[in-house]
Amino acid sequence: MPDVLVVGGGVAGLFCAYYLRRAGATVTVVERGPIGGPQSCSHGNTGFVGTQGAAPLAEPGVPALGLRWLLDPRSPFFIRPRPDPALIAWLWRFRRRCTERAAGEAFRVLLDMKQRSLAILRELCGDDTLTARGMVIAFRTPQGFDRARRTVSRANASGVPLRVLEPGELSTLEPGVEFDISGALYNEEGAYLRVPEFVTELAATLAGMGVELLEDTDVLDLEVAGRRVRQVRTSRGDLRPGTVVIAAGAWSAALARKAGLKLMLQPAKGYSVTLKSPGGAPRRPVLLSEGKVAITPLGDRLRLGGTLELSGMDTTISRRRVDGILRTVRDHLPALDTTATPQTWSGLRPCTPDSLPYIGRAEPYENLALACGHGHIGLGLAPVGGKLLAQLLAGETPDLDPAPFRYGRRFQ
Repeated sequence: MPDVLVVGGGVAGLFCAYYLRRAGATVTVVERGPIGGPQSCSHGNTGFVGTQGAAPLAEPGVPALGLRWLLDPRSPFFIRPRPDPALIAWLWRFRRRCTERAAGEAFRVLLDMKQRSLAILRELCGDDTLTARGMVIAFRTPQGFDRARRTVSRANASGVPLRVLEPGELSTLEPGVEFDISGALYNEEGAYLRVPEFVTELAATLAGMGVELLEDTDVLDLEVAGRRVRQVRTSRGDLRPGTVVIAAGAWSAALARKAGLKLMLQPAKGYSVTLKSPGGAPRRPVLLSEGKVAITPLGDRLRLGGTLELSGMDTTISRRRVDGILRTVRDHLPALDTTATPQTWSGLRPCTPDSLPYIGRAEPYENLALACGHGHIGLGLAPVGGKLLAQLLAGETPDLDPAPFRYGRRFQ
């Protein structure tokens, strides 16, 4: 295998580098900031992995729900109105994916990826990095809980181990935590990674394997000739790798354009609020389903994450969005003290209309590949995505069917 340059030191790029190096490639990773730094999509998120949350963003009913949320300045979903042809094209294709059939197809692919990734993470990680205590999915309204209960048998048949928590069982799982909810489900395969520690530890593992890590390095241009990328211009000099992998998260679309490729990719901003862990905090991850807020206990810290904001390449923090997250948490856990000064963060999740990443060679180029678009569940997809990318570049028979992830697929 020729030497490979992976552009992007986030979790997707690092797993590509891990499996490429195991396949015998000489690998260099370039990252525009420090690996695991605040610019990284995984730096401040809630770290959820496991089989929960495999549903794509595009589902039946989402467009109507999105319109209602747009009227609420603190809602979990927001689109900043702007004359952006790329956004309009993305939304059009997203809308076409909001059908039972399309959502079902995407769910099956995403669940398979999450199951395979969880198996990889269990092999790689110690108990101090991957915590697998199960996950509580809470519903505040009776209507929301009733709808969720009706999906349990179908989820189990699909391979997601959901069950309804009986009265009193939640207090046994989470003693001392006051919930104001109508009911809850439990997924025994719910798990989470400590981030950014996981990302920095994976980078250290790669360095020990002989992978070269170039941090604080901007990729300025791709120089192409015919069907090959001949040279990569960076802020630290020019590189001439045998193969280039674009795994730059939300920045992948702009980089791909330098090679004439059009990725159907939009940055979706998410927020997190990290507090010194207050009394009455849950000991396992909790998903406040109707409010779209995730809660992760991180030892002496508690992280609250949520929102999906289509506002372009903008990482500024909206106080209204932060207040919306805190309000949702207080509604569900009224005794939880959220008055401590929080550490706030926002990151850009690279989303495709069908929620499936781009993985594989970028036709018509012979030496350019893609590993981007992992969206809102990137930590749960990146391990097996990196393995698939390495198998394709090495000419091996892949574990997964690569067709759903190909560049040039039609989103309809």
